[in-house]
Formats: sequence, C-alpha cells, structure tokens
Amino acid sequence: MTENDLTYRIRGSIFKVYKQLGPGLLESVYEEALVYQLSKDGMQVARQTSIPIYYDGIKLSTNLRLDIIVEDSVIIEIKSLKEIEPVHHKQLLTYMKLARRHLGFLVNFNTDDINRSTYRKILG
Repeated sequence: MTENDLTYRIRGSIFKVYKQLGPGLLESVYEEALVYQLSKDGMQVARQTSIPIYYDGIKLSTNLRLDIIVEDSVIIEIKSLKEIEPVHHKQLLTYMKLARRHLGFLVNFNTDDINRSTYRKILG
C-alpha cells in the first residue's frame, strides 16, 4: 500500500470516529475509538507505543509514548483542544524525529467541523 493510500484510509477512520462521537470528549476516548476503527478498517495499529529517548549518547530512563502508530510508519497524535497551537505541530515533529518516522497526523477532535483544519498530515 502506498503512503497516499494509507493516509487516505487513516483520514477515513478519523472521520468515522468524529461522525459518531462528535466533539468535546477526552483525548483518551478518541484514542481508544480510533484504534478500534483503524483496526476494523484493516490497518495494523499500536497504541501508547514506547520509544526510547537518547541524549548525549545515553539512553534516558524515560521513554516517549506515541498515542497511535499505524502500519509501523504513521504517527497519530490526538488532541481535544479549543485550538491547535504551533507548539503542537513542533511536538509532533519532535516525536517523528525521535521515533524515526517521516509521516504523522495531528488530529484535534474538539471542533464543530472536522473538515476544517482539524487534522494535519505532517511530513518530516
């Protein structure tokens, strides 16, 4: 499956979750529902994946936790906020760098219209 096919399918799963649940819930609710929907839609999904962090050549005792990773290649960071801030995009880019992935989605489910700038496909 190409990256375009995969990201198209991921977006479809995101829309299904939003359509059924709507805005205003906790991030953990959307995460659980989206993991279920992605799996139901035939994608391999891992939730709360632990990624080691290295600093100055040593492995730190604290790991990074990714909300969702799809097909071992696409990171999904879930938010339920009034607005996405620039720091949230930077956060995802940092996660992508540390996890050595070049494709990620930043999804904000707390919106009146999921079609209007609530998810971003970010290439790193």
